[in-house]
Amino acid sequence: MNTPDPISRDPPDYPRRVLLAVSGLSPQIVTETLYALAVRTERPWIPTEILLLTTARGAEHARLNLLSGDRWFGRLRADYGLPPIHFDADCIEVIRDATGAPLGDIRSQADNDATADALTEAVRALSADPDAALHVSIAGGRKTMGYYLGYALSLFGRAQDRLSHVLVDEGYEGHPQFYYPSPGERVIHTLGPNPRPLDCQQAEVTLAEIPFVRLREGQPQALLAGSARFSDVVAALNRALAPPRLVIDVTDGQVEAGGRTVPMAPANLAFLLWFARRAREGLPGLRRPAEGVPDADYAQAYRAAYDHLQGLNARIEARYRDGMSQGDFDERRTRVNQALLEALGPREAAPYLIAGTGRPKTYRLDLPAGAITIEEN
Repeated sequence: MNTPDPISRDPPDYPRRVLLAVSGLSPQIVTETLYALAVRTERPWIPTEILLLTTARGAEHARLNLLSGDRWFGRLRADYGLPPIHFDADCIEVIRDATGAPLGDIRSQADNDATADALTEAVRALSADPDAALHVSIAGGRKTMGYYLGYALSLFGRAQDRLSHVLVDEGYEGHPQFYYPSPGERVIHTLGPNPRPLDCQQAEVTLAEIPFVRLREGQPQALLAGSARFSDVVAALNRALAPPRLVIDVTDGQVEAGGRTVPMAPANLAFLLWFARRAREGLPGLRRPAEGVPDADYAQAYRAAYDHLQGLNARIEARYRDGMSQGDFDERRTRVNQALLEALGPREAAPYLIAGTGRPKTYRLDLPAGAITIEEN
């Protein structure tokens, strides 16, 4: 049997399917969502594994009610003939504070920050696997947990990932004895002063899929590849949405784009400085230099930026005595753009890239003069 192409695969076709949820003291969210995905949908989405993020108290509730002995997770699988799904005590992850201590509840700003970081990192790590499809449920836990989890999926989610909330009939919703609609009659009683009987077989559980904006493309590679704090990712996106600002500190040899320092070798900084000066002066784009034609502007920018480095000017004078070659021009432009992309990511770096347009192609830094600051003695 041919493996479906990764680009065209539907979520149920992925070899690894992860149900990711949050919960407080009502672990029913796991079984309700699993029932809706695996039993109620026209095309079942059956997870290969489940990850539940919760507090220390929530973890105990989930372990005792879902996994201990013949409890509700096993009963659901048996009742509806579901295949093996990896979900045990190790799949119930307790959120920890900045010191590494388990959170008993989410009460303070520090607790909120720790929760945001934990949920963001969980989504980032899971979404790094191209063979995995995620289904994220925001129905459980405190409202802030659902918010952070949904936002994290918006930051890192891909085409195969989904976001949902599970809807349960009145009377059954939040009931400590209701975990999913049973295949046969099972009676529980409503809560309150005048209890009445309810048949769990008659309960309706509906999955409400939630559209979300996918912002993964354009995230800085450092955030996609390593541990990602929620505040860092949000700050990166806010910088990308802010008006561009380029600062070149000639004296210290520093480049700052959109408020972030961009490491850059001397020759590449000088190349960017060359184009920044032209942009500030409103000069037209440059064509790639013809072989053997002196390019005094670049050499002048290099001398101005690195006059304090002994012995450097002599080498630069010798190198560009006969002009900048097309190969050198292309190499410098590529290295400048690469440094910007690595530091900022495609979305945030876009305004600062030296790009070519038209035929014959001309190259320019497409920033308004007011967005460029050059600091020099």
